[in-house]
Amino acid sequence: MKRSILTAFASLAAITATPSVAQTIAITGGKVVIGDGSAPVENGTVVLRDGKVVAAGANVAIPANASRIDAKGRWVTPGIFAGFSRLGLIEVNAVSQTNDTGASKSPFSVAIDVVPALNPRAVPVAVNRAAGVTRAVVAPTTGQSIFAGFGAIVDLGDDYESVTKSHAFQFVEMGEKGASEAGGSRAATHTLLRAMIAEARRYLQNPSGFESDLLTIADAKALQEIINGSTRLIVHVERAADIIQVLKLRDEFPALKLVLVGAAEGWLVAERIAAAGVPVIASALNDLPEKFEKLAATQSNIARMKRAGVTVAIGMIDDRDAHQLRYSTQYAGNLVALNRLPGAAGLTWDEAFASISSAPAKVLGVDGILGSLQAGRNGDVVIWDGDPLELASAPVMVMIDGVEQPLGNRQLKLRDRYRNLDESLLPKAYDR
Repeated sequence: MKRSILTAFASLAAITATPSVAQTIAITGGKVVIGDGSAPVENGTVVLRDGKVVAAGANVAIPANASRIDAKGRWVTPGIFAGFSRLGLIEVNAVSQTNDTGASKSPFSVAIDVVPALNPRAVPVAVNRAAGVTRAVVAPTTGQSIFAGFGAIVDLGDDYESVTKSHAFQFVEMGEKGASEAGGSRAATHTLLRAMIAEARRYLQNPSGFESDLLTIADAKALQEIINGSTRLIVHVERAADIIQVLKLRDEFPALKLVLVGAAEGWLVAERIAAAGVPVIASALNDLPEKFEKLAATQSNIARMKRAGVTVAIGMIDDRDAHQLRYSTQYAGNLVALNRLPGAAGLTWDEAFASISSAPAKVLGVDGILGSLQAGRNGDVVIWDGDPLELASAPVMVMIDGVEQPLGNRQLKLRDRYRNLDESLLPKAYDR
């Protein structure tokens, strides 16, 4: 059963000197998880100053002017970094007016940018923030082309300034869905990709005389960032054979900064992915062949790729990715539990937590500022009432950039409203 955080919050009474603005803060006495794959530190300390991590671990000096937070008996970790999502782009799936993930009638594709459509006040933002998610990769979906547009990295702070990095990557479909967008076959997908890149290069040669049936001028300009490698290209691909074909793109376009997302059959070609130096954002719950391109799906996929030397983060593409990023901790915990199953391949606890903290940051090239409690990183910190990968645990404090965030949300208000509702207030239709 999925964990519900609606009934899991512990009281904040045990936490003292809770800050509401960025300052010098010392979180002491907790079990500190750096998030870089190292083991947790018992009775550790985390020091933040002006929204940044100064130090974290054992024997950390505490500044005299620091506001102290007693985390004894609790876990202290970096915030959860959701490796792939559509957070802030959808409010209600069935209501098209609240869905800004894709533009099926737009003449643009590559040039589309998710940033203007992001809604930091969308209900799922507060729900996932209360579950310890502090950063997220947000991607668009395709419309009439294999390219969907530019995605962003965002924070889940309680304000309207959510964008950490715009133009963080370009998203493209190259598997089954890409084939349908390109005209009905995978061969058409690769032909279209190469033709679009050729058109973009032609634009550079003669901007004033550029005309194309494949690209608008805006799309041709946007493609330059992919061709020259200044922006990552996240490619959704699942089948092993498709992964190999995508890796071969680097033979023609060596500047491409490829990232694979999905990669359900990645374990079958893990050595080739590792040799290419291409990181992967993988789905942790792919264990059934729900599509023909996922016939070899297994929950051992992530661990097997990691053992082969692939940099792997957990993402949730097409898996309630607009609403339930909070499942990331459960998915990471599942990978730890796999070690108990004969024949299965799982992760250690340290590796599993890194897959939802520092690994996504590394894959997106922002691990120097996000994803862990190493010195100099943004002060995204979560204090938990127990092991964060256990279903019964929940955050008692969430900080983003060193600022404490509210844990309330609409779901909690609804729970409290109807939990002990006076039956006399019910409509007459409920009378027996």
